[in-house]
Amino acid sequence: MFPEYDVIVVGAGHAGCEAAVAAANMGSKVMLATMNMQTIAQMSCNPAMGGVAKGQIVREIDALGGLSGIITDATRVQFRMLNRSKGPAMWSPRAQSDRHMFAAMWRQKLEENPNVDFWQEMIVGLVVKDGVVKGVRTSIGLEIPGKTVILTNGTFLNGLIHIGEKQFGGGRAGERAATGLTAQLTELGFEAGRMKTGTPPRVDGRTLDWSKMEVQHGDTDVEGRFSFTDSKLPEKQIPCHISYTNSAVHEMLKTGFERSPMFNGTIQALGPRYCPSIEDKINRFADRDRHQLFVEPEGWNTCEVYVNGFSSSLPEDVQYKAMRLIPGFENAKMFRPGYAIEYDFFQPTQLKPTLETKLVKNLFFAGQINGTTGYEEAGGQGLMAGINAHLNIHEQDPFILKRSEGYIGVLIDDLVNKGTKEPYRMFTSRAEYRILLRQDNADVRLTPLAHKIGMLGMEERMDSVNKKLEEEKEIAKFFANHSVEPDVLNKTLEEIGDSPLRQKVKLLPVLLRPKLNMGILADADSEVGTFLSSYDKTTLEYAEVGMKYAGYIKKEQEMVDKMIRLESVALKEDEDYDSLESLSLEAREKLNKVRPLSIGQASRISGISPSDISVLLVHKGR
Repeated sequence: MFPEYDVIVVGAGHAGCEAAVAAANMGSKVMLATMNMQTIAQMSCNPAMGGVAKGQIVREIDALGGLSGIITDATRVQFRMLNRSKGPAMWSPRAQSDRHMFAAMWRQKLEENPNVDFWQEMIVGLVVKDGVVKGVRTSIGLEIPGKTVILTNGTFLNGLIHIGEKQFGGGRAGERAATGLTAQLTELGFEAGRMKTGTPPRVDGRTLDWSKMEVQHGDTDVEGRFSFTDSKLPEKQIPCHISYTNSAVHEMLKTGFERSPMFNGTIQALGPRYCPSIEDKINRFADRDRHQLFVEPEGWNTCEVYVNGFSSSLPEDVQYKAMRLIPGFENAKMFRPGYAIEYDFFQPTQLKPTLETKLVKNLFFAGQINGTTGYEEAGGQGLMAGINAHLNIHEQDPFILKRSEGYIGVLIDDLVNKGTKEPYRMFTSRAEYRILLRQDNADVRLTPLAHKIGMLGMEERMDSVNKKLEEEKEIAKFFANHSVEPDVLNKTLEEIGDSPLRQKVKLLPVLLRPKLNMGILADADSEVGTFLSSYDKTTLEYAEVGMKYAGYIKKEQEMVDKMIRLESVALKEDEDYDSLESLSLEAREKLNKVRPLSIGQASRISGISPSDISVLLVHKGR
């Protein structure tokens, strides 16, 4: 009934969709198996993409040929660049999406890809022979043969939903849980665990008093985007709003604590530290009398509203009463209550840096099955798993991003070396080279790599990257050579509270002043304005950051070069660590478990000391 597929992707969430597209665009024949064709790329939680560090991941996915950025741009209802008041390493794009348009466009893009087939049914098992995966088994007993399998099950593996004292199986509201796979994987020797996440109530926007909330508009620059392509953007934006809890809300929520699965011991799994439920917030931060809530629209043609910051698993009657004490929510009607969900995951230390499992050849894990949280983290893993699944069956070198090459590289390196005890979320603070991993240069960093491995559609993108690099050189040369007279700039400098020029100077040192930027200089000096007008905004931003932060970029690159020297010292997968008596017992235990591929990777494993690294270097003749 089925041909043998190159890649079978189980699950059609953000990880599954990116995995399917990546493998298909590399040339593999892909089967995307999902329990429900109507929920492909469903935004299970908030209708938004990006944010701090997450926005950088979406831009990296785009630069590597994924679709998350393009689809977010086309279906957005609002776009904002966060952290503009901080340095460029912290600038992070974020967009509110139309939930229904987002999922519909993802399905459309998948169906347009001739290399992608679909099957709607629960996958309950793997076909494994002699330690190699050979396909999957469905709930009605069909076998789909495949050379590789990527599991992207999200929150569906033995999912259990909690609302107060009520519990019922499910991977998402209104959808059943997936069963069978966890039992088989543990029989094969995989270490499984449980994690917890949650979601807030959805409410009827027609019943809210928007006048009692703060308005939060999108950026006035309507050209802000995720994708490095020139895809069409919506012309309008919808505002979000901000409200706050108060002491009355907190007191009402506390009346449900005895029935809360979080506090009565029903939920044992750990939830995301940086996205806690509202009951967890008021319990952990008892000294705070209010918490911020973002009231976010679900789309252009719906009155459904997402109450970001009010995630809860309390009884529905307590949620409802507490919510109506929030300013603007006095007459709110609820579409559905918030809930918590527990689900199975597998420690990612059981994976290679390619996301292939160590125990079963040609089997890959991506997304929440690896202990992460967030659409962006899932999408990045899915893309890398899809690429590596294709490369694996064609016996080509694996595609592994270094920590210095992308946030996706940091994410996967953290997971496979350190594992996680709670849902892993990306932050800029996790990246030691974040001045190199900015959102504005993701195309320069990663598109050449995608082009080199044969990702479809990269020729035109490489032309854009090369043009951007050439134009950056032209702009930098202009600023290094163009001189400016004091009388041209001093009035502007006085207006912004900066010290005046005393003599004719080159433009570059003027640009390096903290209060100045290209826009101010272009307004003050018509010659500068005329020159810069021939370049697009994204190229100007990239060039300006390169000039203003050149010293920091150079210093960070020197640190990267030192680390790369350690990365170049390879370790064998079957390295005999037990014979190296100079290694600490903890080091031997950790090295045998993780099986690092290089000295650099070994140095990032928790419990490996500098002296252990010295022993390994001596062992490898360095």
